[in-house]
Amino acid sequence: NDDTRHSSMIKNTRRVGSVIVGCFATRLTRIRCFPSTPYLQSTFFSWKEIRNMSTTALTQNELKRMVGYKSVEDHVRSGMVVGLGTGSTAYFAVERVGQLLKSGALQNVVCIPTSIKTKEQAESLGIPLVTLDTHSKLDVAIDGADEVDPSLNLVKGGGGALLREKMVEVCADKFIVIVDESKLCEGLGPGFPIPVEITPFCHEHTMRTVANLPSIQGKATPQLRMGSSSSNKSDGDNIAVTDNGNYIVDLHFDETITDAPQMALELKNTVGVVEHGLFCGMATLVIVAGSDGIYTKE
Repeated sequence: NDDTRHSSMIKNTRRVGSVIVGCFATRLTRIRCFPSTPYLQSTFFSWKEIRNMSTTALTQNELKRMVGYKSVEDHVRSGMVVGLGTGSTAYFAVERVGQLLKSGALQNVVCIPTSIKTKEQAESLGIPLVTLDTHSKLDVAIDGADEVDPSLNLVKGGGGALLREKMVEVCADKFIVIVDESKLCEGLGPGFPIPVEITPFCHEHTMRTVANLPSIQGKATPQLRMGSSSSNKSDGDNIAVTDNGNYIVDLHFDETITDAPQMALELKNTVGVVEHGLFCGMATLVIVAGSDGIYTKE
């Protein structure tokens, strides 16, 4: 019976302890905390999946899938305009929107993608797409982040979509951020370079101007992104070009940024800078997948 299976499964999960217990707590024990939805049961792990988890810890992709799916199930409703983020975690949120539209659990939802890559994924799933030109007000946007500090300031743009992401997400009533626990930090900067999108015209001049800003001078090393714009690791000999035809400078910090909002303001006021990857004061809620299951920060 179910009680026997619960008891047996809990005994068999001692090797991974809190990881599997966390899954139980999120999916089963705390089910009363979830909003009532017609598709909630589809989020449960099958007994076969749980048995597989009992022999190994959850992978990073499995954690990303958990938060991606939960963000959609908790915050997307029929009739909404939804912003679709870009990146390896946002991929699963887009996937879930497509699944729920196909099943009929969601209806009359239109979405705005934040990159060409996300647009292609959404189209392959049959998700109806619109743009900010026709829908300037969004109900919710869902996206990942490269770093999250205790004040919910974010670093985004590791995948090169920072301009479109910010344009879409600033228009949303709610901006839901989805991450695994490795993206949490005590302060922005050392853990992940800050991307800055700049115009190709006189880009070396703009790089020098950025490097000499008061909040950056002597604290960071600017590096022009090479190869693919969707990776801040150099993987080619040509300058990386974004979906918008611009370049990206990654600012590598050795120490924590002391005032991220001030740095964001200085970058925004620099001629030649199109946008930067500091998303300060924008997140409504952060959904985190960690070793103890899923939890939220707000």
